[in-house]
Amino acid sequence: EKGGWESREVVEAYTYYAETAFMLFGDLVKRWVTFNEPIVPVEAGYLYKQHYPCVTDMKRAVQVAYNTMIASASAIKSFRVSKREGEIGIILNLTPSYPRSEEKADKEAADLADLLSNRSFLDPSVKGSYPDKLIDFIKYNGLAPEVHQGDSELIKENTVDFLGVNYYQPRRIKAKEDRSEKITHGSCNESLMPESFMDNYIWPERRMNPYRGWEIYEKGIYDIGINIRDNYHNIPWFVSENGMGVQDEERFIDESLMINDDYRIDFIKEHLKWLHKTIEEGSNCFGYHLWTFMDNWSWCNAYKNRYGLYRVNLKDDFKRSPKKSALWYREVIKNNGF
Repeated sequence: EKGGWESREVVEAYTYYAETAFMLFGDLVKRWVTFNEPIVPVEAGYLYKQHYPCVTDMKRAVQVAYNTMIASASAIKSFRVSKREGEIGIILNLTPSYPRSEEKADKEAADLADLLSNRSFLDPSVKGSYPDKLIDFIKYNGLAPEVHQGDSELIKENTVDFLGVNYYQPRRIKAKEDRSEKITHGSCNESLMPESFMDNYIWPERRMNPYRGWEIYEKGIYDIGINIRDNYHNIPWFVSENGMGVQDEERFIDESLMINDDYRIDFIKEHLKWLHKTIEEGSNCFGYHLWTFMDNWSWCNAYKNRYGLYRVNLKDDFKRSPKKSALWYREVIKNNGF
């Protein structure tokens, strides 16, 4: 009723919640994360009508993103003031933006996509400030959020100790081709969307996961690692999510009731190769987490796509049983390689 994350009051509530968690579980938990994929409520709730409140309003979206970032910094401040043992970070779903070509317009469009979807949380979390280009874009288009005195100092003084990265797919971007729809600069245009400034581009060489509709591009995990190494103080980071969802996996079941998901093994193997390369070249990555241990329920499509190393038998007893990928992955962990 008060606007959810559009309201500054939620920042205070979240900080109180975080302080309570530190107090109750500080003796058990040594690594904390303020948010997981904080841009998802922004995009799903305020741009693309996937989650509540199901509106399309870029200015409100910017306010929600800003308040979330303030809440993260405020929780980090409380953690540090408490002088508790441990570290605190944030998990971001980073989606590298690749331009269609080396043409200036394509590169500028990809850079803007990166600013909006990645750097809007990455820069303040790690560097303690927003990119000047992003600030200029937000102001120029009448999208500036409500800011309180002391906010910039709060963000600057409360950066993360480590970074979690969820990586699934790249973003392919080209310059906006249809400019028939005029964009009113300098004042809030209610029809404004990120797509008002760029177009998505289908890379001719792409490989797809047809069940999820996502491109499979293993090198993206390497590019993320090198970017963190070169542009974000080589902060310690880990892959907090990576994996693939496949529909109707029961097709691949054998006589022993094991699912032969060789496609998942190949997916993980190729991503680990690129992750190994980025570590070899100095990126400070300390771990890899797969999404997910067992088949899980999705907000958008229930159990349509299966992500797990373990099968969940939904038809009978909900028993969990290992897929072929689980046995392979166990050996990878045991041997620290393959």
